[in-house]
Amino acid sequence: MDLIELFMHWDAGRSKSELAVSLGMDRKTVQKYLAPAEAEGLVPGLGLAAEEWKDLVAGWFPTAVDGRLRQITWPEFDARIEWVREQLEAGVAGAVVHQRLVDEHGVRASQRSFYRWLAATLPDAGRAGRAVTVLKPLSAPGELGEVDYGLLGNWRDPDTGRGHRVWAFVLTLPFSKQLFVFPTTRMDQLTWTNAHVAAFELFGGVPRRLTPDNLKTGVITPDLYDPRINLAYAELAGHYGTLIDPARGNRPKDKPHVERMVQYVRGSFWAGQSFSSLAQMRAEAQRWCRDVAGARRPRALAGQTSWEVFTAVERPALIPLPARRLEPAEWRTATVGSDCHASVKGVLYSVPYQLVGTRLDVRVSATMVEFHLDGAIVKVHPRIAKGRQTDLSDYPPAAAGFFTRDAAWCRENASLIGPAAAALIDGLLEEPLVHRIRAAQGIIRLVRTHRPEAVETACAAAAAAGDPTLKTVRGLLAAGVTVLPVRPNGDNGAGAYLRGPGAFTAS
Repeated sequence: MDLIELFMHWDAGRSKSELAVSLGMDRKTVQKYLAPAEAEGLVPGLGLAAEEWKDLVAGWFPTAVDGRLRQITWPEFDARIEWVREQLEAGVAGAVVHQRLVDEHGVRASQRSFYRWLAATLPDAGRAGRAVTVLKPLSAPGELGEVDYGLLGNWRDPDTGRGHRVWAFVLTLPFSKQLFVFPTTRMDQLTWTNAHVAAFELFGGVPRRLTPDNLKTGVITPDLYDPRINLAYAELAGHYGTLIDPARGNRPKDKPHVERMVQYVRGSFWAGQSFSSLAQMRAEAQRWCRDVAGARRPRALAGQTSWEVFTAVERPALIPLPARRLEPAEWRTATVGSDCHASVKGVLYSVPYQLVGTRLDVRVSATMVEFHLDGAIVKVHPRIAKGRQTDLSDYPPAAAGFFTRDAAWCRENASLIGPAAAALIDGLLEEPLVHRIRAAQGIIRLVRTHRPEAVETACAAAAAAGDPTLKTVRGLLAAGVTVLPVRPNGDNGAGAYLRGPGAFTAS
């Protein structure tokens, strides 16, 4: 019956492509069945009835009239037809039914033979529970871009001698079937963003919707209704005004037009080619997209090439490129440590002390590092290659004082107290020990609780005693020293009888 329907539609003048789509057959299968009629010189428009076509089909394909006669194992299935019907109606898959027939009933027939028997004997029961393939409607020009990513092969860089695995980022526009290919030796966030930007610039516009694979550089959590998009990918979508609509996990039919394109790129662009550098490889890939992939004539385009349909119909329908090119950036997360710094790619950057212990999103571009909390920027630093980048205002006020009150600040404030304090602090700061600046700051801070004259007197007394330290100055102030002590002369105040040197040498 299927073949009779096929020939009647063909006789009515429908093309082989239309027959394949309408009857759910492969175009090669249609060609195979029509071959005997064409070999006999038959052409559409004969106007034959169904019975006439049945006689012709029976002559061309005798096994199609009653294939049961050729199946020597089918009686084994016939003897268990009711059991098979019960299994299928209970929702058991056909493959499982066949396995149970083999294991429990001793049937020796193959699974393929079982499926043929099922289609001829229990067609309705055999279709129960089968997945239905629904063709996706054709997308409008400029509406959709499908994204995939796969391995091309191994490549040795002639300059360095190092071997690399090369991957391909592939973006397909389903309407025109036009491809974009971006080879890379790694697929991190920056490369993922750069590949999209390069595709948009080659196309001269942006599709309204992108359906990528669930690569972590693009989609963190795949979900039909609420996917979680990587921040870098979301930033790209916002800048170019496109919608990210990721494919579901293990659902290749969500992006059918790009699904097999990696194999095509591997065979047509990559196989047997040699490249001098990664830059030359990418330039050659863009040429190949225009001149080779763009020269294909898919059946759906009615004889036109992909590039012709793209330039004439799809390119004008794309979202125009924005005036400013997106600066590619990488997004990371970092936790602010107790020292008010967060580590980003091996470099420490200061963050306001109020955020200690907080996990922040970090946008890392070629020149800047931005820290974000709940979508708001809380700190920005120029990017450096290594070391530490500190803004002293990020410290608590009390802790920041140690760094802002440097040696110059100490000398200036000591001179306001008096010459003795200035001299004492000058002596402290001459020593190459970092902790001495703390002692100098501590002496100056004494004027908060004591009169400047008292601090000056204590500094002078400490210097006179030969112990010019913060501890001594603080102790003297605690003891209430307000005047300089008089240094004893060594005779405990007794009167002196002075004689000249000659008194000791006279005989």
